[in-house]
Amino acid sequence: MQSAAPPGLPAPDWVAPAANGPVRARLRPPGSKSMTNRALVLAALGRGPTTITGALRARDTELMAAALRALGASVYEGGPDGDAAAWQVTPGRPEGRATIDVGNAGTVLRFVPPAAALARADVEFRGDPRASKRPVAPLLAALRELGAVIDDEGRGAVPFIVRGQGAISGGTVTLDASGSSQLVSGLLLAAPRYDKGAEVCHRGPRVPSAPHIAMTVQMLRDAGAHVEAWSAGGESAVPDRWRVHPGELRPRAVAVEPDLSNAAPFLAAALVTGGSVTITDWPARTLQAAGPILDVLTQMGANCSHTANELRVSGSGSVRGITARLGDVSEVVPVLTALAALADSPSEFTGIGHMRTHESNRLAALAGEIGALGGDVSEREDGLVIRPRPLRASGGAVFASHDDHRLVMAAAVLGLALPDGLPVGNAATVAKTFPAFTTMWSAMLEGPP
Repeated sequence: MQSAAPPGLPAPDWVAPAANGPVRARLRPPGSKSMTNRALVLAALGRGPTTITGALRARDTELMAAALRALGASVYEGGPDGDAAAWQVTPGRPEGRATIDVGNAGTVLRFVPPAAALARADVEFRGDPRASKRPVAPLLAALRELGAVIDDEGRGAVPFIVRGQGAISGGTVTLDASGSSQLVSGLLLAAPRYDKGAEVCHRGPRVPSAPHIAMTVQMLRDAGAHVEAWSAGGESAVPDRWRVHPGELRPRAVAVEPDLSNAAPFLAAALVTGGSVTITDWPARTLQAAGPILDVLTQMGANCSHTANELRVSGSGSVRGITARLGDVSEVVPVLTALAALADSPSEFTGIGHMRTHESNRLAALAGEIGALGGDVSEREDGLVIRPRPLRASGGAVFASHDDHRLVMAAAVLGLALPDGLPVGNAATVAKTFPAFTTMWSAMLEGPP
């Protein structure tokens, strides 16, 4: 659905529809981007072929597949049993100079350079304009300490060239990963192939999205790597030091879970409308940050339950404001902010200052776009304060996506509560991680056939 926009405003390419009543839906979101891209890297660095089932097919994973092909790996779509969502990966070596487009994908930007250091080729990294604003300098500095040769003309950002020597010595390195947990994960994924492995120590403010590092560690172990993780603060503290011993990787077969971050807007719809949403094929034990995400939704009024292979979330139609530290689950903060804007009391979210360097400056974007609808969202150094007010999409207002898939998802949640829905500018950017999002969203609102 399209509508015209006043001069100076972005043209919408989708109107996030209003809800006509409680939603009732069963769905399976696409595979986890985080798991898919980690599995692709491990497979490309492994010994022998690997089959990845349930994988995400979206811009970020296609960019990762293309990057690994540039490094010499064979990456084929489709599984041996006809699974269209599968990848088959066989390691290889690049021929001559390679060029990699990271797009605006943080995982490609931070996971591939440590692997490129193992190639016997010059590997040039380029990306979208926004990619140059995303933290990567600590990773490049750490790689140099571990023995890599990198030319970036002092930028600490794309474009840069990794001059692969065919091997890297490895060793011990300290970096500040408070800008992104991916700075640590990128080093850990390639470390088994380094001559000495690697010991990675974080020094600085708390690493955000720590569960994603735990996912990296477990996937490495599942692929046969010997990985240790501990904290200077003792056993109960979040790990800030990791040791990966040298050795072979043999992932062979990886089953990717449905993406809970991409399920979050659908679960939020259950709260806003007083309905229920069931995620099928949800594992009883997950590598994702399900616990923290569901805890927050519960605090905001959700009733969450799960069986061996399903997750169900229902709501009463009333959303509660909360105070929460959300650094471990920052991917869902845009959706949670939309929920908070529709709540019955104020909310304050902290631990998310690093979101200013995500796909967009998410804190500023959320404050500005919800403010344009009459809402009250204020930035703080480390987060957001949301004071609910009646929202309206009047005067041809268009919610700008800022080329950020998570902003499209936030707009979808807000549109549920607006009488005529909410026009969204460049909603197509949601294809970064969820190409079928708008189709599945409309199907949810239409209800069972």
